[in-house]
Amino acid sequence: MAKKKSKLRWLIEYLAVVVLFTLAGLLPNWGIRILSRVLGDMLFTLVPKRRNIAINNISSAFPEKTQEDAAAIAKESCRSFIMSFLEMIKTHSSFKTAEAFRKTHRSTSHVEGLFKKAKDLHDSHGGCIFLTPHIGNWELLPHVSALVGINLVVVARPLDNPYLEKLLYSRRTETGQMFIAKTNAMFKLQETLRRGKSIGMLPDQSTSKGISVDYFGRKATATPIPAMLSVMYKKPIVVCACVRQKDGEFTGFVCDPILPLSSFGSEKGEIHRITGEITKAMELIIREYPEQYLWIHNRWKTYKKENVWAV
Repeated sequence: MAKKKSKLRWLIEYLAVVVLFTLAGLLPNWGIRILSRVLGDMLFTLVPKRRNIAINNISSAFPEKTQEDAAAIAKESCRSFIMSFLEMIKTHSSFKTAEAFRKTHRSTSHVEGLFKKAKDLHDSHGGCIFLTPHIGNWELLPHVSALVGINLVVVARPLDNPYLEKLLYSRRTETGQMFIAKTNAMFKLQETLRRGKSIGMLPDQSTSKGISVDYFGRKATATPIPAMLSVMYKKPIVVCACVRQKDGEFTGFVCDPILPLSSFGSEKGEIHRITGEITKAMELIIREYPEQYLWIHNRWKTYKKENVWAV
């Protein structure tokens, strides 16, 4: 009976998203902005657990801000999250056309230097480990990278709803990028780097098997996988992001590469160092655009199990 209820819920969710896809595809850009505000405000109001997590996270990260300020940032964060989803619905078809590169170039010519920097790093090092936090529109980055000639293997957590996962997967892979599930992803990531290609990950969520790092002045856990791969294959880690400006255009960040030292005493210590550098780079971006970061995740979640990566 429970299985039937789950399947029914999945179908209802799927149909609701299909309707939203259709609506978003028909709306002009200003309509997308209005819809994202409405749905974002609904998320903020109707899901108190996530709202409270977001407000508490923001208050901890920015202790100088009042509770009202934290709540306002949390609401904008919910709107940004919905906006990212609607933007991908609205723009996905343009990535499939012959005009895709020219359209993207026209709307992002002010960040052409960032595209070149990322491509040069990819070419000169025979593949990179590209990382981005859940900020702005992280879903656009794999598609833009495809347009400038960087084919990625991207690690992504599958959705619980199999119908929605199939729909999202088809959208994500339209530009030739490969998306793989986190489970048993290590072999594919290693193979990709060995072949001189790049990988993409979103490493800013808590994990019970992570490394303890300083994040906004508090201890948090972070995955060691990017640093492990960097040490194993001597590949640079490049933290990047795609964020919105007030005029509706996008701007971005392509940070200087984080490389393993030519010699180090302890591999575990070097992995800790690199993971700390990754966290610092992401924090700097988030501090500049806090209203576009996904604060509804319990980033500072604690775990009873002793951290196996403790030094």
